[in-house]
Amino acid sequence: MEYRCREEGENFQRLVDIVARLRRECPWDREQTNQSIKNNLIEEAYELLEAIEKNDNEAMIEELGDVLLQVIFHSQIKKDEGAFDINDVINFLIEKLIRRHPHVFGEEEAKSAEEVLNQWHKIKKEEKKGKSILEGIPRRMPALIRAVKVQDRMRKVGFDWENIDQVYEKIQEEIDEFKQAKTPEEKKHELGDILIAVTNLGRFTGIDPEEALHEAVDRTIRRFQYIEEKAEKENKRLEEMSLDDMDRVWEEAKEKGL
Repeated sequence: MEYRCREEGENFQRLVDIVARLRRECPWDREQTNQSIKNNLIEEAYELLEAIEKNDNEAMIEELGDVLLQVIFHSQIKKDEGAFDINDVINFLIEKLIRRHPHVFGEEEAKSAEEVLNQWHKIKKEEKKGKSILEGIPRRMPALIRAVKVQDRMRKVGFDWENIDQVYEKIQEEIDEFKQAKTPEEKKHELGDILIAVTNLGRFTGIDPEEALHEAVDRTIRRFQYIEEKAEKENKRLEEMSLDDMDRVWEEAKEKGL
């Protein structure tokens, strides 16, 4: 075990040294800033997520490496600026993990995953005393995920619907307001309110709205591709098919379980 830890440490340091050399000697790497590569981290995270969902171990190895590279690259840029380095990032993380797991590294007790989460949020709240409970939720996070996180934090202090029937009523209320909206800006506002209400429905029923929408989009793609395949077999262009014909093939795709 000691040898393996030493080997892992050497490999990590080698990777850090390689990134530092790239920053010195590669024209492209040298020109990058935290701003110029910030979207790469999001792209790599989504590629990792897809590999996890497929349970593809080889892809996970590659994508975890790509995410790790982004962390080290961002840290190296800051080191070059004299701000901080990867060791500062690691030390901060170590201290936070120890501080937020007193049931492991201290005298506290937590016998269930729920108790651990409640303890984590309590410690986090104490660390950010005086700040809004909604701080720290990234604005760049996918909107449905962000909406659920905001609602969940408000729920923890009692700001929530009492039952699911109130959620149904709220959805209908927002739909009615959307129908009455006149300007594009008003319609945009009301559509946002409808989506917020629908994410509440997902939260109340234990359904992840982000995952539900992903699956719905996947179904839409499969069914439309079935229409494309059908049109090709019949030597038709999609533009030549009537909406009724498309609807008929769409329902056929549904019956096939697509």
